[in-house]
Amino acid sequence: MSKRKAPQESLNEGITDFLVELANYEKNVNRAIHKYNAYRKAASTIAKYPNKIKSGEEAKKLDGVGAKIAEKIDEFLQTGKLRKLEKIRNDDTSSSINFLTRVTGIGPAAARKFFEEGVKTLDDLKKVEHKLNHHQKIGLKYFEEFEKRIPRAEMEKMEVILNISTKAFMPSSLTLILCFCAASSGDIDILLTHPKYTSQTEKQPKLLHAVVEHLESVGFVTDTLSKGDTKFMGVCQLQPSDDDEEEYLHRRIDIRLIPKDQYYCGVLYFTGSDIFNKNMRTHALEKGFTLNEYTIRPLGVTGVAGEPLLVDSEKDIFDYIQYKYREPKDRSE
Repeated sequence: MSKRKAPQESLNEGITDFLVELANYEKNVNRAIHKYNAYRKAASTIAKYPNKIKSGEEAKKLDGVGAKIAEKIDEFLQTGKLRKLEKIRNDDTSSSINFLTRVTGIGPAAARKFFEEGVKTLDDLKKVEHKLNHHQKIGLKYFEEFEKRIPRAEMEKMEVILNISTKAFMPSSLTLILCFCAASSGDIDILLTHPKYTSQTEKQPKLLHAVVEHLESVGFVTDTLSKGDTKFMGVCQLQPSDDDEEEYLHRRIDIRLIPKDQYYCGVLYFTGSDIFNKNMRTHALEKGFTLNEYTIRPLGVTGVAGEPLLVDSEKDIFDYIQYKYREPKDRSE
């Protein structure tokens, strides 16, 4: 999960906020990914809970909320704070590393190195901008904008404008989809495919590069972080129409070119939340299949995966594993 992605707002926002903060501490400072995943799972589950949680015991009935997290929820509900979190926040090393990793392009190792060199704040980073790589400079430039989540309404506008803008330019057989499922998102994921590009053919970087260059020419893509054969990472900004006076923020965008035979597994993966995807993979295993963002394959009696199955739509994947089909908007848990 991207550092910009977080559980959406809920009735229990205070609880999900402290769980995400603990998760980031475990990942960025302790490098304890299993604890990071545990806190994230609990936060995602609680974010979807339709009632205001009144006790740790109530929370413990939810998937992913164990006894230790329930204790922390009780402490938070009773005191309005968490001793562990107060200690982390008051620790100069932990708070500085956690903060620096919020700048896109700065991972835990780079954050620790910057901290050891005396860099703790955005102002400190600006003073050593000459030491930053291109990605980190972009992250610093748009830090405040990247921190704000993207409302679903803005993503829907992007989808409409992208389809209109690219229809005249792209070959009719080139498919483009903007992936989103929740009420808000941290970044933009766009997937491309073309019938002539499969996992058995050579890469087709010209297809990806042509789309990126077109989106640059219409002012949608504003900055490039990296541009490879199959993936573009950059920055975009929705340009307001004549009857739209809203000022839109700069957003992080990834555009991926996916082989046609892997496209629908990719769409399913990128439109689903981490919890939904995990549940799909678990159910697939129970039904004798292995599922990831590239393929769905049957498992033999020895547990060895067979050849990828033919997939012509997302629904095919649901049908293979006998799972009730869900629209992208319903793939948040």
